[in-house]
Amino acid sequence: MMKVCIVCPVGCKLTIEKDDSLLEGYKVTGNRCNRGKDYAINEMTNPVRVVTSTVKIKDLSNMVLPVKTNKAIPKNKIFQVMDRIKTTEVSLPIKKNEIILEDICDTKANLIATKSILPINKNRSIL
Repeated sequence: MMKVCIVCPVGCKLTIEKDDSLLEGYKVTGNRCNRGKDYAINEMTNPVRVVTSTVKIKDLSNMVLPVKTNKAIPKNKIFQVMDRIKTTEVSLPIKKNEIILEDICDTKANLIATKSILPINKNRSIL
């Protein structure tokens, strides 16, 4: 299997082959560092991703809050997490890194705000 490593900007082209004679169970070539090898093996055994998205802000139909998981979650949970995010609304004020949802979908990851947003005054300008 071929994969492009996403650990750093180099983007090594990795070849991953099943090899039961190796402790890890996979032979990885094309990597320039051990991080690439680790990435490739994880992609074959337990692929994970950080999810980034937005959630609705109550009473403000034209604004959303950017959010992300505070750590990578299993790839097979991404759609379940996104379904949960779609139904989430927050009230202002929100501070950057504030937890929006704890242990989202039993992933042991929290959904956190990636931006602070203050309440909006009567003139619709941000305070």
